[in-house]
Amino acid sequence: MPVIVAELYRSLGITDAEYAKIVELLGRPPSETELGMFSVQWSEHCSYKCSRPVLAYFRRYREAVEGEGLENAGVVEIGDGLGVVMKVESHNHPSAVEPYQGAATGVGGIIRDILTMGARPIAALDSLRFGPIRDGEAAPEVVARNRYLFGRVVEGIGGYGNCVGVPTVGGEVSFHPRYSGNPLVNAMCVGLLRLDQVTTAGAAGVGNPVLYLGSATGKDGIHGASFASEVLGEDSDAKRPNVQIGDPFAEKALIEATLEALATGAVQSIQDMGAAGLTCSTTEMAAKGGVGMMIDLDLVPMREEGMTAYELMLSESQERMLCVAYRGREQEVVDVFRKWDLHAVEIGQVTESGLVIRRHGQVVVDAPAEAFTEGCPVRDLRGEEPEYHRRAREFRLDGIPETDLGEGLLTLLAAPSLASKGWVTEQYDQQVQTQTTLLPGDGDAAVLAPRGTGRGLAVAIDGNGRWVYLDPYAGGLLAVAEAARNVACTGARPRAATDGLNFGDPNQPHVFWQFERSVRGIADACEALGVPVVSGNVSFYNESELGEVLPTPMVGVMGVLEDAGQRLSSRWAEGMEVGLLWVPLETGPQQGLGASSYLAECHGIEDGVPLAPDLAGEAELFESLARLAEQGTIGAAHDVSEGGLAFALAEMAVGSGVGAELDVPASAPLGSRADAQAFGEVPGLVVVAYPKGHGPRVEGGVVGRVRFAPMGRVGGDRLEVVFPNGRLSVAVHNLAQAYREAIPAAMQPTREQEGA
Repeated sequence: MPVIVAELYRSLGITDAEYAKIVELLGRPPSETELGMFSVQWSEHCSYKCSRPVLAYFRRYREAVEGEGLENAGVVEIGDGLGVVMKVESHNHPSAVEPYQGAATGVGGIIRDILTMGARPIAALDSLRFGPIRDGEAAPEVVARNRYLFGRVVEGIGGYGNCVGVPTVGGEVSFHPRYSGNPLVNAMCVGLLRLDQVTTAGAAGVGNPVLYLGSATGKDGIHGASFASEVLGEDSDAKRPNVQIGDPFAEKALIEATLEALATGAVQSIQDMGAAGLTCSTTEMAAKGGVGMMIDLDLVPMREEGMTAYELMLSESQERMLCVAYRGREQEVVDVFRKWDLHAVEIGQVTESGLVIRRHGQVVVDAPAEAFTEGCPVRDLRGEEPEYHRRAREFRLDGIPETDLGEGLLTLLAAPSLASKGWVTEQYDQQVQTQTTLLPGDGDAAVLAPRGTGRGLAVAIDGNGRWVYLDPYAGGLLAVAEAARNVACTGARPRAATDGLNFGDPNQPHVFWQFERSVRGIADACEALGVPVVSGNVSFYNESELGEVLPTPMVGVMGVLEDAGQRLSSRWAEGMEVGLLWVPLETGPQQGLGASSYLAECHGIEDGVPLAPDLAGEAELFESLARLAEQGTIGAAHDVSEGGLAFALAEMAVGSGVGAELDVPASAPLGSRADAQAFGEVPGLVVVAYPKGHGPRVEGGVVGRVRFAPMGRVGGDRLEVVFPNGRLSVAVHNLAQAYREAIPAAMQPTREQEGA
């Protein structure tokens, strides 16, 4: 084998063993175009060659792989003949080198995944991670870079989502030194469809025409999928051409044209040209349908003259779709797209087998479609429990001084990871489509009231890299429980989940151990709570010269309210009473402070392990909240999570502008130390507010082992809380100032430099 050949395929991320497998599958060496197609389709981003065995822990995923195969997203029935489609995708590497376009095209891509199921996209969410943005928390140049990435990513999400007409209704942002150099940008989209109108990506019907739809193809995004499957290095800026360029106005036209074309009944199958562009859409549609395709690249609309077959097949230009129409009805599809001033061109036909692609009359690809989609060898990786995890289990609080509770609370409120994200959400249009009934910051999850049904949809996305790093299994359980609890606090019953799994290099034994254990935790939690994972994404190789990111699975959960008008906010009001719901739980020697924000922000310690949730108890808590909401017994609910009970109470006070006088019951599972009672991150706790005198009704409405105790009343301009072993008293004004000004203050230097 010539050295130059080996250097070429290795430069594309193909190993010697994989190249030998390609030669075996084809019975000959691949052409240059075939080699490029294999490089992207066999990248981790497209093939999941390192993660596939672990993803089999998800029952719905396993059933899809063993049955008819995966579609672009999962569908969940919600009643009234309607289904919800949901999925999350990462765009981490593109956002690291070109943050605005990386984030924008991440939004565009996930919207098209929903669209190709036949669903109208009705909501977007995002889950973001960046390095520190406050002075003194990293080298000045690193902080400046983190601010730039954060600001431009938020602008990209808002700029694309606002123009395309899909509201960004929720999400979360966190900061940690381990994300410096490699931010995480995960976009989630939710769509609505009639269950009798679900479309497929599996091509069928020999002789049916293959239609290219949408924007023309350019040279942007070539090898984007491969770029997403490698570690960021010093040459990352040179890979800006790997980043796609988005056009939200073209995407808006594409949404309307696609839905209109699907309504004609002339479309047999359809798929987004996402990662790997024409390569993924032709190979995956043909393989899924068990057919072949004949494609003439000369017919592909191009933005630049003289594009090669290699460039045309690997370009990831945005706002493009591939569909198979029924022979004789293709003009119906063409007419719809031309009405919207979009390309609609027949570029090939469905054949019995094989993928044959021509350019300038010459065959450049002649291979089985399944070779690209199913031929990739699965890597047999093994994990190894690291020493730091064993130490974390043995961590003790001895010698850690207790902080003044008021000062500790203000410190937590001013931490960018916990502080108000109003600086972010104010840049997003949350109410376009006029179906958003609970806005970001007003509740633990966003709530939509879709037209055509009286039901409400609650959606949230959540994750905590510190929890997962220190105990991946418990962290996986908590990611699901936290996102589901957020949804339940609106009064909705959690119904389904999607996940974005972000990790470092899986070839490192400790990274694969983190991945395997956290996925096991997510799968076990979803099974126990009856919230199946219906779709998801894996993103490996999230590393830079600064090191690997924290292992960060992000879990999105959707829940259903039978009546959208019964949704709960997280805001109390003057005159209401306040109580605490909880699931009995032993806090152990770390008292809920292991892996906590309190230890990190107030003591500079990241150690210990998080408390794992009682999943059976969580399910009873969710049902209790749904019943209390349906009965009109409570008016607000807010779960206790990062920052502990004191932080949750402060958020309710700040959001409402009203203080409270509260006495925390000694029977609640909050440890013995005062700081543990205030800031311990104990799962299964929810603060509820209800009309005066409704306490007995609240207690009578809980089910199973869920416990309730009244704590006091809402009123005044101070938050005064008496814990069993401590107390705090802070003016609501001071709480609000710390909470709301943290991120704007941190970002002010960047704004001044930009002249804003």
